[in-house]
Amino acid sequence: MLTDLIFGEDFFDKILIVESAEYISILAERFPDAEIFFITTDEDFFDERAKIFVMDYREEILPFDAEFFDLIIGDLTLEVVVNPQDIAAGFSRYIKQTGIFLTSFTNIRHWTILEKLMRGWFNGIVSRFYTRTNFERLMFASFYKDVKFSPVIKSAPPKLLEKLIECGFENYGDDLEVEIWQVRAARSIPELSLLKSMYTADFRAEFARILHRVEYDVETFDSVENFWRLYDAAGMFESYAAEFIRSVVIHRENFYKNLRENSSRLETEKIIAETENFYDL
Repeated sequence: MLTDLIFGEDFFDKILIVESAEYISILAERFPDAEIFFITTDEDFFDERAKIFVMDYREEILPFDAEFFDLIIGDLTLEVVVNPQDIAAGFSRYIKQTGIFLTSFTNIRHWTILEKLMRGWFNGIVSRFYTRTNFERLMFASFYKDVKFSPVIKSAPPKLLEKLIECGFENYGDDLEVEIWQVRAARSIPELSLLKSMYTADFRAEFARILHRVEYDVETFDSVENFWRLYDAAGMFESYAAEFIRSVVIHRENFYKNLRENSSRLETEKIIAETENFYDL
């Protein structure tokens, strides 16, 4: 299930479930303090654990504020839509900068689909199928920054698998036996998500402005002083400062030079070392 892609450190205050009612009980139990919303086209559906919205997410604008949800979850949500990028990007608008979208899709390279195609038994297309590469590109084009995949395997008969490979179907990562790909798409890369959860947007904007002033020699001494002023005011650790620098500063060597020449703080070399460690990884 998609809930297998929820990590131990994840915390959700507001959750939107799209058409996949089985997740209501699971998420209500796992996150008892969370506010759960559920979208369905079933006018008779009721569950006291969720706020029900009867609507078609494929056709209607969702009645929520931007960056409202920590999690949007729903199986196969992009398979039965006319324009999947519109839906995926639309969902991203409602997800917080620290939030995630959990969904799944049918792998068009799965052996059962290829076998039907080879036999001419594919009786019309009623939904969209994707390869992992297609879906990854769709997510990145829809404003998600970090995408992870988890396979649901349905093994192929050995002889059929051999035949498919002989016919030219590459089986990288055992892809021919992945029936469903489960997907975790985050609005931010992990280290930036942490920063966004700990510091306000105004603080991040101000700190980024100061980093650029140090980087580009703008009133350098005063800019370095302001760097340390914000660092102390926020109670920042060296590793967090390094993550900010990594995400904002382009000309790192010049930034390091200015920081060293205009500062006597003991943390300076630790911050530089932490930043370089990130790049080495």
